[in-house]
Amino acid sequence: MRVSAVVRTKCGLSKPCPDNFFAFKISSGAANVVGPTMCFENLVIMSPVKNNVGRGLNIALVNGTTGIVLTQKCFDMYSGDVKLLVKFLKDIPEGTLVLMASYDDPGTKMNDETRKLLSSLGSSYANQLGFRDSWVFLGAKDLKDKSPFEQFLKNNPDSNKYEGWPELLELEGCVPQKRKAWPSVAAQ
Repeated sequence: MRVSAVVRTKCGLSKPCPDNFFAFKISSGAANVVGPTMCFENLVIMSPVKNNVGRGLNIALVNGTTGIVLTQKCFDMYSGDVKLLVKFLKDIPEGTLVLMASYDDPGTKMNDETRKLLSSLGSSYANQLGFRDSWVFLGAKDLKDKSPFEQFLKNNPDSNKYEGWPELLELEGCVPQKRKAWPSVAAQ
């Protein structure tokens, strides 16, 4: 009898990443009940199980060349101090990949400065981010164009999946390893 082996991909992606690409999967939170999850190269960086996620914006920083996780943090965007997020975003080193996921409310404390900083990381939706929106994003400190790795769902009482919140979002793909110059990126 022949037994076929089950091929497992990093972070449970639908297909493996090519050489010199990093696998990632980001899920936003579901309403204010289930927190977001971030996986990078088969390492779960943030999740409710690890008890290291929080209301607002959940952010992980990864070295774009080595794939080593530098740090992860959550910023309360409902009642927290937005200046902490501004300082964090300004201090991101060049060549760093930035993974973000919303949970509950990513937008209440958002101001023009945070929107500009998020846009400079490659976000196309930072200017629209508001109260209880769902958002997942992977960008980079020195990205020259908009990132193809972003999903956004506006909080809309007429179409929300959960009472008061849109459904959770999932984003997966293969991001190129940073070399001397950042190559263009392609979504999976």
